Amino acid sequence: MSPALHESVALAVHAGGAAEILIDRPERHNAMSMPMYEALLTALERCQADPAIRCVMLRGAGGKSFISGTDIAYFKDFHDGQQGIAYEAFVERVIDAVERIAVPTIAVIDGWAVGGGLALATACDFRICSTGSRFGAPIAKTLSNTLSSRNIARLLASLGVPRVKRMLLLADYLSAGQAEACGFVHAVVPADQLQAQAQALAEQLMALSATTQSAVKESLRRIVVEQRLDDEDLVSVVYGSGEFRAGVARFTGT
Repeated sequence: MSPALHESVALAVHAGGAAEILIDRPERHNAMSMPMYEALLTALERCQADPAIRCVMLRGAGGKSFISGTDIAYFKDFHDGQQGIAYEAFVERVIDAVERIAVPTIAVIDGWAVGGGLALATACDFRICSTGSRFGAPIAKTLSNTLSSRNIARLLASLGVPRVKRMLLLADYLSAGQAEACGFVHAVVPADQLQAQAQALAEQLMALSATTQSAVKESLRRIVVEQRLDDEDLVSVVYGSGEFRAGVARFTGT
């Protein structure tokens, strides 16, 4: 593991091009402080800037929680709606950074993925979880706050309107099996097999076209979050790439 970016956030780059960002604050169920969010942004920037990295895994330590969202102590001094607007804008920076990273991302979930942790998991391209994992945003019975429309749009794209209403209006949770059945989770495995399963998925992703993966990820982000269909810049990059020309040459024998 490379030196921590923060006492509770570390980045490691493994042989073969897979990076792992570890959130390590199990005594608080991996709740995020503002400095931890900043460290996560730094880790994502480093991954984006390193051409050797072909996949990023996001994981929480401790076996009880992936990420439990923002540390509730942060909200003690809130006294007006403008602070909520500023907070949601900051969190959106973090979620947006996860979505915009060009390489595939995997949320490795062992335990609860709730609130902001659910948002971070949803922003990843794939989710693998242990059998005891649970997913939710019980804000209607906890803080009486809300999610941003962008985060609700991400949940809608992944889960559909009925499940999102149950999750947000009834403070309901999805079990690991339910999350797998609706396609939100790629695989459910025993906790002791979680890292091996995540690494196997990372290797499968890294063996495929980075050019295609990057363009598809950005197209999906635009469609889901920004309701945009413009893609000429993406199409131009893909069809002008050496990877595309090499693919044509392999199939045509030229």
